[in-house]
Amino acid sequence: MFQRIIKACVKVVQKYLPDPFIFAIILTLIAVAIAIPVCHQTPVEVIEHWGNGVWSLLAFAMQMALVLVCGSTLAAAPLVKRGISALASLPKSPAGAIALVTGISAIACWLNWGFGLIVGVIFAKEIARILRGVDYRLLIASAYSGFVVWHAGLSGSIPLTMATPGAGLKEITRGAVENPIPVSQTILDPHNLVMVVLIIAALVLVNSLMHPKGENVIAIDPALLQEETQTEKAKPSSPAEHLENSRILSWIISIMGLSFLVIKLVKGGSIDLNFVIMLFLFAGIILHGNPLSYVRAFGKSATGAAGILLQFPFYAGIMGIIMGVGESGICLGTEVSNACISISNHTTYPLLTFLCAAILNMFVPSGGGHWAIQAPIMFTAGSQLNVDPGLTGMAIAWGDAWTNLIQPFWALPALAIAKLNARDIMGFCLIDLVVSGAMICAGLLIWA
Repeated sequence: MFQRIIKACVKVVQKYLPDPFIFAIILTLIAVAIAIPVCHQTPVEVIEHWGNGVWSLLAFAMQMALVLVCGSTLAAAPLVKRGISALASLPKSPAGAIALVTGISAIACWLNWGFGLIVGVIFAKEIARILRGVDYRLLIASAYSGFVVWHAGLSGSIPLTMATPGAGLKEITRGAVENPIPVSQTILDPHNLVMVVLIIAALVLVNSLMHPKGENVIAIDPALLQEETQTEKAKPSSPAEHLENSRILSWIISIMGLSFLVIKLVKGGSIDLNFVIMLFLFAGIILHGNPLSYVRAFGKSATGAAGILLQFPFYAGIMGIIMGVGESGICLGTEVSNACISISNHTTYPLLTFLCAAILNMFVPSGGGHWAIQAPIMFTAGSQLNVDPGLTGMAIAWGDAWTNLIQPFWALPALAIAKLNARDIMGFCLIDLVVSGAMICAGLLIWA
């Protein structure tokens, strides 16, 4: 029965889910169609909001492209490849491989989402190269499924913003939250930690049980995952070539970069996305041995960033529509939030906040965008209902992460590395969405 349900989900997604770029265009048109009547905005106003928002995620798009390319280049270093291969040789069965990939990627995403997203997929690819009979689609879906816990983890942008001192917190929550909320009341709250552990355990079990049987397994030819072998390099014959192949230069610049990261941590800095990118970058340079070797590996990895560079501006435009305020003074994001508030009480408020954030996440897959839209409304209403602000913030964070399982936006780096299309993995992710969603809803009700 379970296998028939999975097969049906995979078949439906394969048939009806378009390419992620088409998906972004469709979401744009849906946002336009909703904003005009709901917000009483003219088509000209909506188009202006869209156009003004298109370039608002340029810095973030660059970060995402770099975390993909630098992470892939680091994984291509000989020493790292040997380490991944050794770990990938541990599972002896397809179900064991799925379980291991799910657990490692989920834990890594909880520690840092950028690190977990890249490491999980690279690890999954290596397992597919070594182990026969494992379904490649499910393997990559399992590596991505752990992403659902990242906003409840140590790199969750919303709880970390809530813990940051300054006048900005009081201002954006309209005075509902005057003092920073420590991570002990959000990320490290026992309720949240129990939810994370149980959800990871459930994903490990469900993903293992989802592995197809017999002829339904779609494996990949290991030869397609083989990296090109390095050809013998000619000895440097000029000063320029000596510089290009200089290990000393690689060591000097890498030590500088890694030293900066150590200094940042010693001075109380956080491990954010920029930290992960720099770690990938300088670790990759030093492990590739010389600058020219790193440049060549980087160039090969850069081709996978095409989807990110193309689609991020469109999602930024959607965010512009959701957050745009015309002459009517109505914002579409605000209207969605107010609809949830209108049917809430003290117990159901966190749950409805979570569902509201999950809906918005389909159109605005950005923690920063959610914070800007929901913080002014949800914390004020939560205060009136006497809901703990830490719980309100985590409800938003969980909603922001949950629907990422079926939102191709965040899957782009993983799909680029795996060389798959979104429809190849989203059928499996749909099952994970249902399972994790039920657990999150129950967890938030108990927490409330």
